[in-house]
Amino acid sequence: MITRQQHLWNWITAGAFIAMNAVCVALEFYFFALLPLVLAIVWAAFMRLDWLMFFIVACVPFSLNLEQMDLGGIGFYLPTEPLLAGVLIIFIFKLLSGKSIDRRIFLHPVSLFLYFYLAWMAITSLTSEMPVVSLKFLLVKMWFIAGFYFIMVHIFQNFGNIRKFYLTYLIPLIGVISYTVIRHAGYGFEKDPGHWVMEPFFKDHTSYGAVLAMFFPVAVAMLLSRKMNPLLRAILLIFFGVLCIGIILSYTRAAWVSIAAAGALMVFMLLRIKLRTLVVVFAALVSFVWVAQDQLLISLERNKQDSSDDLAEHVESISNVSSDASNLERLNRWNCALAMFEQRPVVGWGPGVYQFVYAPFQRSQDLTIISTNNADGGNAHSEYLGPLSEQGVLGMANMVFLVLLISALAFRLAYTNTSYELKLIIFSSFLGLITYFVHGVLNNYLDTDKASAPFWGFIAVLVAVDIFHNGKEKPEEEQAGKISL
Repeated sequence: MITRQQHLWNWITAGAFIAMNAVCVALEFYFFALLPLVLAIVWAAFMRLDWLMFFIVACVPFSLNLEQMDLGGIGFYLPTEPLLAGVLIIFIFKLLSGKSIDRRIFLHPVSLFLYFYLAWMAITSLTSEMPVVSLKFLLVKMWFIAGFYFIMVHIFQNFGNIRKFYLTYLIPLIGVISYTVIRHAGYGFEKDPGHWVMEPFFKDHTSYGAVLAMFFPVAVAMLLSRKMNPLLRAILLIFFGVLCIGIILSYTRAAWVSIAAAGALMVFMLLRIKLRTLVVVFAALVSFVWVAQDQLLISLERNKQDSSDDLAEHVESISNVSSDASNLERLNRWNCALAMFEQRPVVGWGPGVYQFVYAPFQRSQDLTIISTNNADGGNAHSEYLGPLSEQGVLGMANMVFLVLLISALAFRLAYTNTSYELKLIIFSSFLGLITYFVHGVLNNYLDTDKASAPFWGFIAVLVAVDIFHNGKEKPEEEQAGKISL
């Protein structure tokens, strides 16, 4: 119960803040008004880290890139990355002070792999062509993984927090989609404006489409849940409709392909086909494509359909490698990545430096009308070839192994659990990841908070299910204690 004296101090504190804020406004120093929020964040960081992480997740769809806003020319996302940097410091400090989270998290096979993943990135940062750029890239990766993976796995001990995580990202994302669609409507939903109407929240339509595709399986799973009350289900149905509209109007062909691939894999999983069988079939297909690449290329070059406002023609343009500038530029970037790998096959050129060093590797016959030498046109456009050029053969091997490791985990969890709600969580997180694994063949966005939050978060969901909820009929009834790492 609040005493009379505490009441008095509360009024004094509030009055002092109002007076000081008035003075700051008069002096045109408006940032003082953020002091209560800053103090709340500091308190949460030490007392309720779960609340802070959910706040960060909610901020991700609305975060702004300083580089896009021409503020300092630094690729830094506000407010998420400063907060994640602080979370990383607190996380390391508390680990060193002996306040460790569950040891099973640190010893899980996915976690063990991530240690090697980061260690190799650190080694290649030291041998980098641009060490400062690579070390910054490594730091960003560390606070993404520490926050969205290690801490979120701990938070997901409470099964209900998994759905909170989905909704905490999805609700603001629906706001961004609504803003984008309304803005796009002013341009008649034409394709070209569809490439940038999501600014300033997303840098382009491809990163926007990739994130929307990741949440498509999640939205479907939440609609199928038996735990949703009628009102929430009706709201989610509206959200799902908005999400579908956003995916279609993003004009992101890679997103459409990735959703189709996730749907096909879901059918295979429902038929209980073993992962080993699918890997063998996929390897056989890749081998066939490699052997018959000349004949396939000749066939593809017959497609002259460029990207278009017409959705049917836009889909048809996916395989156009003869005249579509976007597809040809992607091939140009891939060829540069392969040429860079040939020169430095072991340690690569350094994490995050592709866009700064690829220009000399462009061949005249590969150049397109959108080619550039100014490091302003993106990177290798591949989550597999990018690491190959930047971190050598182990860089690409790490990404491939991560795909296989997560797939093996998801298949095992899906085939050994009988709980309906648990299966929905497993399928939605894994299929969301599959959309990105497929999309990653054509683009790469794990250096952004937009894609990293769901990517590492979905992996955290699968690991948390494996450690804390695996084999339990009613995991939703488990209630872990409050999180205060």
